[in-house]
Amino acid sequence: MNREIYLAGGCFWGTEHFMKQIRGVVFTETGFANGHTENPTYKEVYTDATGHAETVRVEYDPAAVPLQKLLRLYFLTIDPLSLNRQAHDIGTRYRTGIYYTDPADLPAIREVYDEEAAKCGQPLVVELEPLRCFYPAEDYHQDYLENNPEGYCHISPALMKIAREA
Repeated sequence: MNREIYLAGGCFWGTEHFMKQIRGVVFTETGFANGHTENPTYKEVYTDATGHAETVRVEYDPAAVPLQKLLRLYFLTIDPLSLNRQAHDIGTRYRTGIYYTDPADLPAIREVYDEEAAKCGQPLVVELEPLRCFYPAEDYHQDYLENNPEGYCHISPALMKIAREA
């Protein structure tokens, strides 16, 4: 049975494209998570007034890719010490976060989260909390980098290669 996790990693175009490369990921969807506005548009989220983070819903097959492996790959793509910023993207909508729907996933998430914090030697600013809400982004944001290969991406091609080989 497939599982899901929601990952905020800065601009959702790159995070979605990265996750889609990983064997065992069966579906991705860009959207907005854990804000206070219902059904926000990208234009509204862009103002940072909605409280939402650009987030990717990741559906995966745990027999093919365990959650810990998926999260270790996710951490390769973010700066876990950068608050409300990833690469050139600045604002609360670009904050990092791991949002779960099943509390049973928390021990696996915590294992990887704590490993990353130990590597950094300081507390991470990556949110770790239950998913409160998720609204899909407009159609043109879905599979953006597949449809716009020259589009902006904060994740390096070398990391995309790691995802494909994972």
